[in-house]
Amino acid sequence: MDKKLNFVFLGTPDVASETLEILKAAGYIPSLIITSPDKPQERKMLVTPPPVKVWAQENNVSYIQPEKLSPEEFKEDFDLSIVVAYGKIIPEKILKMPKLGSINIHYSLLPKYRGASPVESAILNGDTETGVTIQKMEFEMDAGAIIAQEKITILPDEKAPDLRKRLIKIGAELLVKILTPSASSASPYIGGGWVGVKQDGKEATFCKKIKKEDGLIDLNDDPVKNYNKFRAYATWPRTYFFRDGKRIIITKARLENNQFIIEKVIPEGGKEIDYKK
Repeated sequence: MDKKLNFVFLGTPDVASETLEILKAAGYIPSLIITSPDKPQERKMLVTPPPVKVWAQENNVSYIQPEKLSPEEFKEDFDLSIVVAYGKIIPEKILKMPKLGSINIHYSLLPKYRGASPVESAILNGDTETGVTIQKMEFEMDAGAIIAQEKITILPDEKAPDLRKRLIKIGAELLVKILTPSASSASPYIGGGWVGVKQDGKEATFCKKIKKEDGLIDLNDDPVKNYNKFRAYATWPRTYFFRDGKRIIITKARLENNQFIIEKVIPEGGKEIDYKK
């Protein structure tokens, strides 16, 4: 495919900006970026631009931040729409407007783990493998035809941030691969785009959006379950328990001889310390 591909990119957090950087390195720059509005962040609630907006500004790419996406935003005749963690519902009419439709990178082996937390869910459930799927988007969450997939092994002590970092790179490189014609892969313009392999809806599983309270653990619970939760929620919401009415955040732990061993914690209002039972 010609690297002057006229495509629009929809995304918001770091996972999307990191994908844009890999696309840029391969010569693919979006004609327009659509991202979420600036929002208050952290304790001080300072209004902060999303990482994708920052990337757009640094790379002189046009961008918009609509509260609600409408067909009027698509004034150009785009060839393709690429969606990575946009965070908002995209109307069906918009998904179908580009010539080649809309495609999405999802960080699981669809139809497994459709939804908002596939990386965390794979670790929570003790899976030993996961992967990346590029799908042709439909107006049903993560239910589109599969264009490409790549499987990887989840390392025994791997935490969600580390696994996600690997998946972002794999997903972006897989995207570049399907965009770029080769001796064995013609341009998707031929035949009007990708057909893909239809998902088996009966095999679908779903994962929810993570909430702060999901990080609460029972220290008397199954050690493997607790360790998996610690790994899955290593960045947010982090795992914690209560002692004398105060929240204790677990910052370092390991699984040894089938025991969940806490090494370091942050007591509510304090600094990180060694854990003592």
